[in-house]
Amino acid sequence: MEHSEFTVAAFAALGAGAAMIAGIGAGIGQGYAAGKTVEAVARQPEARGPLTATMLLGQAVAETTGIYAFVVAFILIGIAQGVM
Repeated sequence: MEHSEFTVAAFAALGAGAAMIAGIGAGIGQGYAAGKTVEAVARQPEARGPLTATMLLGQAVAETTGIYAFVVAFILIGIAQGVM
């Protein structure tokens, strides 16, 4: 079974769109972590420094998922443009 160039480009574009859905999850997770950190700082203002550092570390790790998704989507768009 052979695939036409249009089919490959269409599935590459579809895959790029699906890959960017991962960015939504990372954004929701980061917002949730920031909200919980604000709640914790409101309860214990003296622990603001360690809480902020922990939140930033967690958000940096969560952001890698979005960055990987962006890179995969960028590669797939490049494939789609290269085929067409």
